[in-house]
Amino acid sequence: MTQISSSRLRIAKAEDSAQLLRLWALLFEDDGTVSGDGTVSEEPWQGHAGEWFARYVGDPLNARFPAIEVDGALVATAIGTLEIGVPNPQCVRGRTVRLANVITRPEHRGQGHGTTLVLDVVAWARSIAADRVDLSATPAGQRIYEKLGFTVTSAPRMKLVL
Repeated sequence: MTQISSSRLRIAKAEDSAQLLRLWALLFEDDGTVSGDGTVSEEPWQGHAGEWFARYVGDPLNARFPAIEVDGALVATAIGTLEIGVPNPQCVRGRTVRLANVITRPEHRGQGHGTTLVLDVVAWARSIAADRVDLSATPAGQRIYEKLGFTVTSAPRMKLVL
């Protein structure tokens, strides 16, 4: 008899840190840091990410960590973080939510998990009176965001790695 797995949306908790790090490693094609037994080797970014997660996981006014759980394991996640800036015509209260790290394990893609996670972060952004949600999209993910109403902007994105 085939057993059907059920998925559920929930907010990640402090004890989910190791599972989240394994998912985030997929974003950077860094899955080689995950050993056969599922433990994550300590790369510098992962240690910092674990500390950051522990700091913000219990702070629902500044961060949102939706996750999709299937049979007790996290298979997809996203992060929303509140950024405070100077109010301006495009951001009248200076409150922007940054949507990042939207990732679904390859074997669970195509089931709407990414859309569910994005909608959760957007709903959270509205609940905390944010002006907008910003993100950087990969070409593969761009169609999902466009279907949800996100638009490409003309503002160039630049960075300086320190």
